[in-house]
Amino acid sequence: MKALIIDDERLARSEVRRLLSEFSWISVIGEAENADEALTKINELQPELLFLDVQMPGKTGFELLESIRGEPPHVIFTTAYDEFALRAFEVNALDYLVKPITPERLALALSRVREAGPPVVSDTPLRGSDHVLVRDGSRCWFIPLHRIRLLESDGNYTRVYFDSAKPLIYRSLSTLEQRLPTDTFFRINRQQIVNLDYIENIESWFSGGLKIWLRGGEECEVSRRAARTFRQKLSL
Repeated sequence: MKALIIDDERLARSEVRRLLSEFSWISVIGEAENADEALTKINELQPELLFLDVQMPGKTGFELLESIRGEPPHVIFTTAYDEFALRAFEVNALDYLVKPITPERLALALSRVREAGPPVVSDTPLRGSDHVLVRDGSRCWFIPLHRIRLLESDGNYTRVYFDSAKPLIYRSLSTLEQRLPTDTFFRINRQQIVNLDYIENIESWFSGGLKIWLRGGEECEVSRRAARTFRQKLSL
């Protein structure tokens, strides 16, 4: 598995590299001392695993993850501070190592990497018949794409509505929009994408917009800008 070490301290990077030399299945393909350099190397080298410091000059490790387009690599945070651990797991990090890192603790983190397997990095468009993995913290669902009725932006996260579940995943709405089938999913405003098959009722709304109700009970507004294309799509 290809790994990239990101830390502003040269000695810290060297120590992680030394510890990783005991694991033949890990190949360190590069190092970076700040988030901007790391982002360039991530795009160029396509690592599968990041050993990522939290606090660095300029952008933090969390801000780096927000800058990555598409599916990010697996992440193991390496830091001298333990107060960021909760946030690390909120962004689906596989582990959080507090310096100084011991060989035993690193081995445990890498066992989690092996269990997770290679990250799925794909920009391939999805089809309505595809199944997708939805992960929120320790909970996972593997569901048919057509069961998703609504996707709603929440900063760099997206809330996914299906059945009675509403998990929050670390993907931007724009990133997800690029992969969704356009014959079924439609972006009705800056914050929401709806599955057209779940629309139950439509009414005219303010300023040329529309109000729609989904079969799950959600009320959504189609912006004036999107309303014309929306009407054409549904032959209204």
